[in-house]
Amino acid sequence: MNTSRRDFLGSVAAVPFAAALSGLAPRTRPGRLLVLGGTRFLGPPIVRTAEALGYEVTLFNRGKSNPARFPKLEQLEGDRDTGNLESLRGRKWDAVIDTSGYAPKHVEQSCNLLKDSVGRYLFVSTVSVYTDQSAASVDESTPTGIITPEEFEAATTIKAAVANYGPMKAECDRIVERIFGARATVVRPGLIVGPDDSSDRFTYWPLRILRGGVALVPEDLQAEVQFVDVRDLGDFCVKLVQDQVGGIFNAVGFRGRVSFADLLSTCKLTLNTEATWESVSEAFLREHKVRPYTELPLWLPKGQRGHFAVEKAIAAGLSFRSVAETIVDTVAWHKTRPADTKLRAGLTPEREAELQKAWRSRSK
Repeated sequence: MNTSRRDFLGSVAAVPFAAALSGLAPRTRPGRLLVLGGTRFLGPPIVRTAEALGYEVTLFNRGKSNPARFPKLEQLEGDRDTGNLESLRGRKWDAVIDTSGYAPKHVEQSCNLLKDSVGRYLFVSTVSVYTDQSAASVDESTPTGIITPEEFEAATTIKAAVANYGPMKAECDRIVERIFGARATVVRPGLIVGPDDSSDRFTYWPLRILRGGVALVPEDLQAEVQFVDVRDLGDFCVKLVQDQVGGIFNAVGFRGRVSFADLLSTCKLTLNTEATWESVSEAFLREHKVRPYTELPLWLPKGQRGHFAVEKAIAAGLSFRSVAETIVDTVAWHKTRPADTKLRAGLTPEREAELQKAWRSRSK
């Protein structure tokens, strides 16, 4: 890892909100920002940062997810699945940040409607667009997935588009670039983590280490892990809009390489637990059909691991809070969930115990 261990561990003390906006400055005149989505996970950090900088924020969504989250903001109701964008007509904004575009047809509709009404269109995409995610350096020029005209027409709902997630998002990227040209900005995050992450793909590890005992982990603990705190991603999206920066950016951690071992050790030290871990072979995990990245979060078999280059995003202002802060805040958020919440990712205690028993019997 290129960063020092102290830089990686960071401070677990709360970081003032103003510090999180490092590199951003209040606008000299109020700007108007439209957020497509805005009330779930990535949306709130974008909204909070934009408001702190003086933007007048408008939200467009179906009004079903956390409708009371921002009661003082203008809320326009519509539904991209049904093509109902009428509330956006005849309005003007300085920029739009699209956090809810999955179906290319939906993105094409919104782009065509807004092309003369907004100055810049920032689309939140994904590194899943790349056809080869196992390369030693996957940068913004790496080829992306293609869909057929038939697939374009068939993806009439978000659910249908998500079934072919990477190629669909790649087509969305191309549509935004085609319609907005130099006024287009595409941000490609990897795994987004932190408070409100209901996928639990990161949350599993701090909670597992906090529980103590012996955790089952993959054998290659020097394998790199990459993710981005949702608040850092939100800050970055707003910064690109504020600075009027166009282009494509991989938005994932870090400055230097962070290993699985680094993550586990930081969880242990930050949360002050007595947990240990037991490494099992990749062959064993395959034999027992442990699902990569979901049942054992952040683990990918050899040959499927690549590195997403982030130098371009860092040069444009992407910054990273300490992983320790993300760990602490994720655990604090999880404690606000119902006590009977079942994680959507990771090994259940029963499954982990079965695997450990099988591994230890095999090793005798």
